Amino acid sequence: MKRLRALLSGVATAALATAGLAAFAAQQASGASADATALGNRWYAAAPYLMPHDNNPPDAGAIMDATGLKAFQLAFILAPNGGGCSPTWDGTSPVSSDTAVGSVISAIRAKGGDVSVSIGGYGGTKLGQTCSDAAATAAAYQQVITKYQLKAIDFDLEEPEYENTAAIAREIGAAKILQQNNPGLYVSVTTAATADGTGWFGKQMLNEAKAQGFTPNNFSIMPFDGGFNGAAAQTSALTNFNSILRSTFGWDEATAYAHEGFSGMNGRSDTGEYFTQADFQTVLDFATSHHMDRFTFWSLNRDRQCTPPDNNGKTSGTCSSVAQSDWDFAKYSVKFAGVTPPTTTPPTTPPPTGSCTAAAWSSSAVYTGGTTVSYGGHTWKAKWWTQNETPGSTGEWGVWQDLGPC
Repeated sequence: MKRLRALLSGVATAALATAGLAAFAAQQASGASADATALGNRWYAAAPYLMPHDNNPPDAGAIMDATGLKAFQLAFILAPNGGGCSPTWDGTSPVSSDTAVGSVISAIRAKGGDVSVSIGGYGGTKLGQTCSDAAATAAAYQQVITKYQLKAIDFDLEEPEYENTAAIAREIGAAKILQQNNPGLYVSVTTAATADGTGWFGKQMLNEAKAQGFTPNNFSIMPFDGGFNGAAAQTSALTNFNSILRSTFGWDEATAYAHEGFSGMNGRSDTGEYFTQADFQTVLDFATSHHMDRFTFWSLNRDRQCTPPDNNGKTSGTCSSVAQSDWDFAKYSVKFAGVTPPTTTPPTTPPPTGSCTAAAWSSSAVYTGGTTVSYGGHTWKAKWWTQNETPGSTGEWGVWQDLGPC
């Protein structure tokens, strides 16, 4: 969700009342329905991310018909690019005057589905950075909740905002206010992952939530773009994150898993990691067997096969860079929600064949410039001396040059 998205893409009570009335008036003026669809929490927990404005948005109705999916995580709500404390889509389209996303939501609800909306993400300026305090931040988000009659919302707190302690305090405070003022609102908090579960800033965010007495439906981590390679590394991070939740909040293991979520990236990640359908199945099995609260991924815009299937070893915002049929990855969210997806024809284009001839990369080995290794189904060449630097973990500017699939 990270570099790719950046490139591509009381006072509290009074403030909320004002924002709510203004959004309600805007909603009525636009002719939005007064009756929002409400699904069970399991569906909101299974909603994959969809960008309605960027990355060649797919037709949500077609995905619903093909997979049985009912819930979508629409992204992202940001502060205006020019500054200010009012919600926009992607920093450019004011929520107050929106009709385009509203039409997408109406179409989804007409087919029996619903949406959650995600705020934040990797790119752009977040409202927690520009609003004056938690109450003002909450008032901005309340406009979104009221206009679209939301039953669920996601706080995607990651770089660079989560390095700003004041901004994170406002975001967590806003989430708590929204939770209190919108009974039954499903709230997820998504943040970056490391092999140890989450890093220093993620732990500080959890400490802030504890200090404010805020408990969302789940804290989700994104185990990709951090040297992960396949499902084993992801489930290990989820296990470690469970320990962090236990030590932070004093929960037992089962309670921590009941408040834990997974947010993956389908296909090729920003840093050249690969997560296939088999990896998603393994993580899904882990999530369901441990009774985790959430299973989602970035993104439906990417849940399509590239041409060629491996996209010449590049990451795309509009396709996965692995061999697949359309919406293969969405079906894992459907399974998490407890539904059996309809069957489809298998991919007509097989995965790339062949094997790697270079020696497998080793974290303990020393490599000099020009040495080649194999890692993640690709051949990599060292640009200079290195040891214990995972191929692809530092992107195109790092020590390893990606020579493409074996």
